[in-house]
Amino acid sequence: MYRLYYWPGLQGRGELVRLTLEQAGATYEDVARKPEAEGGGARAIMRLMKETAGVAPFAPPILEHDGLVLAQTAAILDYLGPRVGLAPESEGDRHHALQLQLTLADVWSEAHDTHHPTTNALTYEEQREAALARSKAFREARLPKFFGYFERAAAARPGPYVFGNAVSYVDLSLFQMVRGVEYAFPKAAARVLAGTPALAGLAARVEVLPNVAAYLASPRRLPFNEKGIFRRYPELDDP
Repeated sequence: MYRLYYWPGLQGRGELVRLTLEQAGATYEDVARKPEAEGGGARAIMRLMKETAGVAPFAPPILEHDGLVLAQTAAILDYLGPRVGLAPESEGDRHHALQLQLTLADVWSEAHDTHHPTTNALTYEEQREAALARSKAFREARLPKFFGYFERAAAARPGPYVFGNAVSYVDLSLFQMVRGVEYAFPKAAARVLAGTPALAGLAARVEVLPNVAAYLASPRRLPFNEKGIFRRYPELDDP
């Protein structure tokens, strides 16, 4: 049994762990989505962070498994991937998978900063002017650079996935990145994806994997919303 701890009500970084567990068909518990009366809710996260001895997690997502409490998305997936059959076989490829996952973490951070460029203590509306400037830079400079990098990774080897014929946690995370950017910046995403066909094709193949498709159609998959990392504010998209 794997136990995932992430804020209820949004996908966030925890969705990358969920996608991996769902594609693997692993038995897991999404603890914070349970009612507080059943030991769930945000209090369950805070309790775990407070009570963990030794190297405690700083923030969710957190994975609890076999006596280990581990935080940080890339670290969780590096641990989880080999155990559920969603990591490359060779040691070198496993390191490269982690490299790609850490680069994906940069995308999540920069996407978040398009709507909260100054501080999380203020609402989007209170920093809207800064968000307009930050989003323009993200759309015009950073997004093409990130997608171009992942396009090269997706096209580097023969086979339908980044590391060949077998799907890995990196492919699942790339799918989530593409769909997240499409939600938040539909016009900019269409423009950039037109020039990254390997990345667009990879996302489409992941989306129809039987376990992924079943998860996406289930109530376990929360929709993108304006509480998460990828948020849709039309004024931040391409004019």
